[in-house]
Amino acid sequence: MKQDYTIRRGALEGVEVFLAVARHRNFRRAAADLGVTPSAVSQAVRTLEARMGTALFVRTTRSVGLTEAGQRFLERAGPAFEELVAAGEAARDIGRRPTGLLRLSVPRAIVPLMLEPVLASFCQAYPEIELEIAVSDQMVDLATGGFDAGIRLGQLIAADMVAVRLTAPFSFVVVGSPDYLERHGRPERVDDLRYHACLRLRRSNGAIAPWSFIDGNGAIEAVVSGPLIAHDYSTLVGAAMRGVGLAQTPRPLAEGLIEEGKLKSVLDSIATTTPGVFLYHPGKRQVLPKLRAFIDHLKSAA
Repeated sequence: MKQDYTIRRGALEGVEVFLAVARHRNFRRAAADLGVTPSAVSQAVRTLEARMGTALFVRTTRSVGLTEAGQRFLERAGPAFEELVAAGEAARDIGRRPTGLLRLSVPRAIVPLMLEPVLASFCQAYPEIELEIAVSDQMVDLATGGFDAGIRLGQLIAADMVAVRLTAPFSFVVVGSPDYLERHGRPERVDDLRYHACLRLRRSNGAIAPWSFIDGNGAIEAVVSGPLIAHDYSTLVGAAMRGVGLAQTPRPLAEGLIEEGKLKSVLDSIATTTPGVFLYHPGKRQVLPKLRAFIDHLKSAA
């Protein structure tokens, strides 16, 4: 059964006028300070007194003083009103310049791939921004989680989000060290993986991720096995480089090691491709300067 609720109206109405009169001890000077007419000030004070059920000022033809009730109201309302004004100014400040707490939801693989290289330079460039990175592979509701934005692979982002591209499309490659491939041979087909030590990723929901491939227009998911399970790609890539086995990883994470010859990629002809990495947020109206600064900084560093 629904209950009837009354929304309290006008709780702060007239308070600013009261404080101005109390500060100047003069209705005309208070009116000039507020940019209104003296009659408007008088009416606002009368309305406030009527709402409180008591007189707040003692008025004579030559002076204005506070009643006991007025003095008590001034002692508590003054600091409270100043706090409200300061709160409003702080909120406006966040909307005007890059400042405040910036909370991002980011999957594990993105941290070494995109964030670690720019964290120091961003914090130095924007010292008034507090950057908080919540690492999780689970998709979260940005609003209920209190996040300003998230970073995910393009295919995982909901259609009602505004997505900002951070990388070009890239593939997921299978890599192994030259020593491992020399000892165990290069797999030529997905079926060959059953004879290899495959290093696997455990997702945040507890499931072990299968290895994904593309064959023509069809997707293939291979359930592999091996001596190591990790919760992040960096650990898998490091183990592969040391000859523990093969790892499937985003190509940008292994690109440098492949160029240096520390890793070699295999099964490239059936590697699956992702649309790339995107930053996403609820809408253009909610792009505060702190988030815009972060987006621009990531793009400039790319």
